[in-house]
This record gives sequence, structure tokens and C-alpha cells, in this order.
Amino acid sequence: MKDPVTTISGITYERESIEHWLFKNHNTICPVTKQPLPRDSDLTPNHTLRRLIQAWCTVNAAHGIDRIPTPKPPLSKFYVLNLVRDLWLPNLQLKTLQKLEGIAVENDRNKTYMVEAGLVKALTSFIISCHRKRKTDGLEEALSLFYLVRGLLSQEKAAPLFENEEIMDSLTWVLGFDGVLDHAALKMHAAYALKAVTKKMNSSTLEKLKPEFFNKIVRVLREGSSQQGINALLHVILNTCLRGRNRIMMIEAGAVFELIELELRIPEKKTTELILGILYHLCSCADGRAQLLNHAAGIAVITRRILKVSNTADDRAILIIALICKYSGTNGVLQEMLRVGTVVKLCMVLQADCASHLKDKATEILRTHFDVWKDSPCIDLPTLTRYTR
Repeated sequence: MKDPVTTISGITYERESIEHWLFKNHNTICPVTKQPLPRDSDLTPNHTLRRLIQAWCTVNAAHGIDRIPTPKPPLSKFYVLNLVRDLWLPNLQLKTLQKLEGIAVENDRNKTYMVEAGLVKALTSFIISCHRKRKTDGLEEALSLFYLVRGLLSQEKAAPLFENEEIMDSLTWVLGFDGVLDHAALKMHAAYALKAVTKKMNSSTLEKLKPEFFNKIVRVLREGSSQQGINALLHVILNTCLRGRNRIMMIEAGAVFELIELELRIPEKKTTELILGILYHLCSCADGRAQLLNHAAGIAVITRRILKVSNTADDRAILIIALICKYSGTNGVLQEMLRVGTVVKLCMVLQADCASHLKDKATEILRTHFDVWKDSPCIDLPTLTRYTR
């Protein structure tokens, strides 16, 4: 221990460990006694134990033991509350944002105090103000702060974000920002904010999204970002693509083509699952299927992910193939599926340890197009016949 503290249950813990238990893992009981331990309960420094540890370190200095420093007292909730209040004062905003960012990286307790003091509402107001005035001073710190506290946001605490429709335009503006700041970090943090907003957004707000919103997201996917930023934006697309109007705007922005290109560049499990989930929704539209089929690697990249990534990816990939076969299954498309191994993969699904509904879907596809595929040298006819008759 370096900073022992005693809880109201009478047990002493290392401060960092018990704060992680309370603030990061959202536990409300003492790990030892199982008694109630509210997050706002006092953690009393155990000075006696800390001095004993320091004395032991001094005695054992000859053995290479360094004496632990006396810890500085933690920030009070009142101090953090006053800092958050200062965010509403224009002449103090920049300095306050820098202070808040500095103390947010120290521990989860500070971040929890900030969120409880209304940080999200203040940050939302500040980001909207930056957009209105087209100013970027403090914008990087504000978005970084939101990124730092993102894991502590309950639906109630995040409400200011998704209740204010103007925040969407502000964050969209950040996605298209090409100023002198670190756009990669800015865009990643804006992507996380958009992910939080769209996850809780009501249907009326979802219906008001503009083509510019999707154009800028597709542009970031095309130009590249961090893996975290890309996945956050994919979540944004997935959260908003349930509306038919939004799907049309995504397709018109070239989302299908860029998603396939992204999958070719970054074959990572979570990214692949998100991409396939989005493509499934977009392929429910004729234009979406046409865009996928117009990409030289469209069918091939979907096919290659079957039985290679996860059960989730299998489910989405096979459903995409089923949509294409049912609504866009021209002779040319069916021959392309033979060429890139789609039919072979469907036969493998029937023999693999897959969910029954996936086997049923694969059987349905094979049975529907049996007459086209049965004479091809690319497949094992006895296997195909066994599962389709």
C-alpha cells in the first residue's frame, strides 16, 4: 500500500484499489464485509498504517526498498463542483477546461465528481458555443474531457447531450474540421460523443439528420482515423441506419463502398461485426445492394468472413448473401458467387457447428439456386445434393 484508507465498514484498502472498485466498477458494497458502501461515503486516510509502511521502507532501504512518499490529500467534491461552475463563465472557460482535464486523468473519483457536478451539460453548452462562433479555443480540451468521462455516463447524466438537437450539428462540424489542431484526436473524441448521442436519440431527432452528417462520417472513414474512432463512428451509423430515410442518405454518401474498402484495410473482429451489421441494413435497399455488387470485392469480402471471425459475423454475412440472392440474384451475380467461393462456404456452414437458423438460411439459398450451381466444377455436387434435396 502507498495510500491506505479506511472505509465506513472498518476495512483498510489501498486508495487506488477501493476507488476503482467504487467508481470504475460501480460497486456499492465492501469487498470484505459485504456491508453497504455508497460511492459518496468517506474514505479516511489511515495515517498510522501509512507511517508504519514508510518506517518499514526506511529500515529496508539497504535492500533496495524506496520509501513511499506521503500522498497529497484528494480533491474535495466541493472543489470540483466550483470548477465545473466556472465553465459557465466565458473569461474562465479555457483555464478551467485545462484544470479539469488535468485532474480527470488522475483517477476515477475525480471524473465521477465532475459528472455528478453537471460536467456534461456544461461541455454540451461550450461545444455548441464553439460551433456558433466558429471558434476552436478549448474545443480539444472539452472533447477530451467528454472522452475521459464517457465510461461513467448513465442515461440520466448523458441526457443533456441527446436532448439538445444542436449538439448534432456541432459535432458534425468537428468531424469536418481541418484546422491547425490535432484533427485525429478531435475527430475520435467527437465520434465518441456522437456514439453516446445517437445511442439515446429519440425517433423524431433521428428523422431530422441531414445528408451533411452522413457525408462527413463517410469522409472520415475514407480518410482514416484511429481504430477506436472508426469503431465509434461505425456505432453511430448502426444506431442511425434503422430509419429508411437515413439508409438512403448513407447509400447516397457512398457508405457501402467505403465500408467494403474499410473491411479490406482493417480486418479486425469488432470492426468486421459492425461493418457487416451496417451492410445488412443497407442491403435491404435496392441501391445498397447495387452499390455492394458494383464493388469488385463486394461479394468476395462478405464470403471470406463466413466461418472466419465470429458467430455474430457469420449471422450477418449469411443474411447479406440471402438478401442479394433473393432480390438481386441475376445469373451474373450467382456465377460470381461460384467464382469467389460463396457456394462452397454455404456448404461448409451446413457441416460446421453453426446455429440452426444459419444452417436453415444456407439450405434455403442453396436449394433456391440449385439448378444454377449444380453443374459447376467449383463445388462438391454430392455434398450440395445431400443438403438441398
